[in-house]
Amino acid sequence: MAEKGTPVPAGRAPEAGQPGGVRNVVLVGHSGAGKTTLVEALLAATGTIPRAGRVEDGTTVSDFDEVEIRQQRSVNLTLAPLTRAGVKVNLLDTPGYADFTGDLRAGLRAADAALFTVSAADGVDGLTAMLWEECARAGTPRAVVITKMDHHRGDFDEALAACRGAFGDSVSPLYLPVTGGQGSVRGLIGLLSERFYDYSGGSRAARDPDPGDAGRVAEHRGALIEAIIQESEDESLMDRYLSGEEIEQKVLIDDLEKAVARGSFHPVIPVAATLGVGLEELLELVTQAFPAPAEHPLPAVTTPDGKPVTGLSSDPAGPLLAEVVKTTSDPYVGRISLVRVFSGTLRPDATVHVSGHGRAARGHADHDGDERVGALTSPLGKQQRPVAACPAGDICAVAKLTTAETGDTLSDPARPLLMEPWAMPEPLLPVAVTAKSKADEDKMSQALARLVAEDSTLRLEMNPETHQLVLWCMGEAHADLLLDRISGRYGVAVETVPLRVPLRETVAGKAQGMGRNVKQSGGHGEYGICHIEIEPLPSGGGFEFVDKIVGGVIPRQFIPSVEKGIRAQMEQGVVAGYPMVDIRVTLFDGKAHSVDSSDMAFQKAGRLALKDAAEKAQPQLLEPVDDVSVLIGDDYVGAVMSDLSARRGRVLGTESVPGGRTLVRAEVPELELIRYAIDLRSLSQGTGSFTRKFLRYEPMPAHLAEKVIAEAKSG
Repeated sequence: MAEKGTPVPAGRAPEAGQPGGVRNVVLVGHSGAGKTTLVEALLAATGTIPRAGRVEDGTTVSDFDEVEIRQQRSVNLTLAPLTRAGVKVNLLDTPGYADFTGDLRAGLRAADAALFTVSAADGVDGLTAMLWEECARAGTPRAVVITKMDHHRGDFDEALAACRGAFGDSVSPLYLPVTGGQGSVRGLIGLLSERFYDYSGGSRAARDPDPGDAGRVAEHRGALIEAIIQESEDESLMDRYLSGEEIEQKVLIDDLEKAVARGSFHPVIPVAATLGVGLEELLELVTQAFPAPAEHPLPAVTTPDGKPVTGLSSDPAGPLLAEVVKTTSDPYVGRISLVRVFSGTLRPDATVHVSGHGRAARGHADHDGDERVGALTSPLGKQQRPVAACPAGDICAVAKLTTAETGDTLSDPARPLLMEPWAMPEPLLPVAVTAKSKADEDKMSQALARLVAEDSTLRLEMNPETHQLVLWCMGEAHADLLLDRISGRYGVAVETVPLRVPLRETVAGKAQGMGRNVKQSGGHGEYGICHIEIEPLPSGGGFEFVDKIVGGVIPRQFIPSVEKGIRAQMEQGVVAGYPMVDIRVTLFDGKAHSVDSSDMAFQKAGRLALKDAAEKAQPQLLEPVDDVSVLIGDDYVGAVMSDLSARRGRVLGTESVPGGRTLVRAEVPELELIRYAIDLRSLSQGTGSFTRKFLRYEPMPAHLAEKVIAEAKSG
């Protein structure tokens, strides 16, 4: 792009306090690609911090959480603002591990453009390629930063080829690295300026490239110019270029910046962050080519009752429209909400209307209500720097919004608005937890409520059948993080327990049984005898009670008592403690006593009769079966189908999906899906996803049923 010191092109000059003076940029890439290191280097290069910290020793601005320092990887969305040439750049550092996709998607929502970081030593992973496709569908402007150019295995050409293979032909380098061997990078050659920006002397100096680089530069420069002209809106440019006319550099730069802002062209910049190489060039790209908030379309907006709202723009004087993109808890300050303002201006002590989507699904009642805004700050990592206001296009932190949660909309109480929620993955790894002591139970519920408010990918469920408290997580790392926070942040001792799948009991055959409840030990006793026959009903048949008593052997007032006792025993099961279903019980004989028979006596007799008959009628366990849809790359279809079969699944079919992917449909027992979120990620190198929904109950294989029954009896 332009050389150092080139002014921002006309029409895009930043204005202080205006949306045109802000760039919101999210960094995307797999764990270890160098996102956090790049943020540190950019902060230091602009004088925002005195020197760059290191991930290895826990001194970075972005990774300040205890877990991040200990694990040496990002697990949270972090805001790191900097200023260059009068433009405020809000860098949003995101986690690169699939378990923390919630924070990544929140960063994509808050940003207007994305920097995809690709390691020169490792290339492109499947998850990054999937996110690129997602951004492409949304029209998000993107650029590629090839990091770790100073790594001993760093190879720019290989990394560029990997990017083109994963992202498409619209990816093209603006600069070429000049290396000195052994992982050293001397500088960059600008393909448009045809200048060598030499960093070997400790600062950036511009001069002509070495003659030996001429052929390489000419090859890439020609391809770049053709790509820019193809993306331009000037049809005469290609004719001029093909006729051999030299296109002015300013024209090329202007067309390049427009194409980048439209999201149709994606420049590549090589960077060696620890050496400072490429940082100035990257900042020029971000401030000059990435769109300002006013140039990026707003998400869909409605009134709280669902009526579409149009005409909103990134105008500080417009009606207030803001969104909570991240919620955290500080032990001293309390709840802190990271808020992106899309329209209007957010001010301290103002009253805002809070509207939210899907809180019931996260274990809360839906709410709409007004709340007073606390102090506003501009976060820099864990630092909270006070600000007087947050205008449209900017991002700030708001203290003590007690009801607003991640994904909620803030608006003017006189004009309530609701933003369309961003797409969030479904948590599909269940983890059952319990408090270690009675004293921890109350504290655990409070801690979990706070975690659910912070993390929109966490779902909390109290299973009414198994009576287990279940955390639905994104994966093992996500579960470990949540358990760490429960114990570390909130001081609650919890432990995980084996997850119980809600089974059912039934019978496979027909049999008779007797319930004899006779207790006479002086005084008023108990007397109730009943004979029943039990037989199976078709799946989903529920329960039928048939009265065939004749001659009054059981008085009419006690026949409902027998049924009541049978139903009560069905809830408790007869062989493994699970509810009984799909049976018909026929009451055909019995005996009563004129004094000792009672409602309770015949309830107990009904219970005993069901136990006796069921044990003779080939008792059977039923397990829930889910309808499962697995979306994977074509390369993994065979492995996934084999794995589903090994899980006792029935593969129903496959269908092709655009983008080189396949949808596999299958029916799989729930018992086999407990760890499927982890195993599918391993099978598909992090690119697979699946959905599940309950389908029906089916008989469990005998060898598994025997094991469950044995465990129930021993327990």
